[in-house]
Amino acid sequence: MLEKKRDRGTKKWTALMLPVHIVELRKWLKEDNYEEHPKLSDFDLQSIQEEVEVAYKRKCLTFVKSWDKGKIILHSGVIKEINVQSMCVMIDGPFGTDRMPVSNIIRVQCAE
Repeated sequence: MLEKKRDRGTKKWTALMLPVHIVELRKWLKEDNYEEHPKLSDFDLQSIQEEVEVAYKRKCLTFVKSWDKGKIILHSGVIKEINVQSMCVMIDGPFGTDRMPVSNIIRVQCAE
């Protein structure tokens, strides 16, 4: 009978500690997948600007890589608007319109 009480106590403590471990593992995974904002040279920034302007004038399918909160995101679609005042680019893609700050854009490529 004494063994049953010990067994219950072990189960009780194991159940209480697991959520804490899960939270810590999730935080560790987020930190592990975090990517720093890439450093772009003046040449890179100039080529991004030129490619955005060409894609906007042509109204062609464009692939844009952007950095947001430690993740690199790929957007595809037609550049709908370049807002100079708010420094944002709007892309009309298959899942709706994406709005991204110019400072987050890493790479731009026209598909056509």
